[in-house]
Amino acid sequence: MRKQTLSNLNLYLTSSLYIDWDTPAVVAQAQQLANNHRSPLDIAKACFEFVRDDIKHSWDYALNPVTCKASDVLEHGTGYCYAKSHLLAALLRANNIPTGLCYQRLTISDNRPPFSLHGLNAVYLEEFGWYRVDPRGNKDGVEASFCPPKENLAYPILTEGEADLPEIWDEPLNDVIFVLENYKTYQEVAANLPDMPMTTSRLI
Repeated sequence: MRKQTLSNLNLYLTSSLYIDWDTPAVVAQAQQLANNHRSPLDIAKACFEFVRDDIKHSWDYALNPVTCKASDVLEHGTGYCYAKSHLLAALLRANNIPTGLCYQRLTISDNRPPFSLHGLNAVYLEEFGWYRVDPRGNKDGVEASFCPPKENLAYPILTEGEADLPEIWDEPLNDVIFVLENYKTYQEVAANLPDMPMTTSRLI
């Protein structure tokens, strides 16, 4: 893995429209989660488990409104996987832990097409480098955890056409933002999940 420089990592510490970590509510929540933890590793785990367990996945719990900005996800306590990854990035960046956004391309059901993108995070940990975590929320058959250096994500890559996309983005993909901002209910989002067609599929 290519060594990260300070200038590279600074991209993954910025506050922005959707990862708005400098809003008072996000800062307060980030500080609360960091209390009683000394190491970035422990803070990262606390933030991950908060978003995974305390923020409800919109589809799992049939919840509106559709959220996108990290501060809105925190305010309403719900979001799709993409939105939950925005909040986790914001909480970690507020604690000066570089965090990016990652995506998988997965089948929506029954391990066959159609496909959609699934949002998760990569956290830069000094001891391990970039480490992917998935805060979408556990349920029957889905169990993600924070146990570096071992990845324990919600979904494995199983089917032809699925893929772990290798990029670590500092900002959400435009197609993800379009869906979250243009559809008003969790049902509408589910019917219009974003996808990124692959010219060649990769089983990783």
